[in-house]
Amino acid sequence: MAVPKRRVSHSRKKLRQSHQALTVPAMARDKATKSWHRPHHVDLRTGLYRGKQVLFKDDQAEPGSDPQAPQA
Repeated sequence: MAVPKRRVSHSRKKLRQSHQALTVPAMARDKATKSWHRPHHVDLRTGLYRGKQVLFKDDQAEPGSDPQAPQA
């Protein structure tokens, strides 16, 4: 069984582990609204993705339902 000959100092241990540190995620800026969002993700403030509204859409009637019909 391999046993270290000398104790590993705190600084040497931290230097070895430092490559596993968390990194800041990449961010992209929307040209129209100037808001920051992650690239290739939906902008959660505006609900836009690639110039199309995908979140926060107006409630649309389901097919086959009559909006004038009284609800029971």
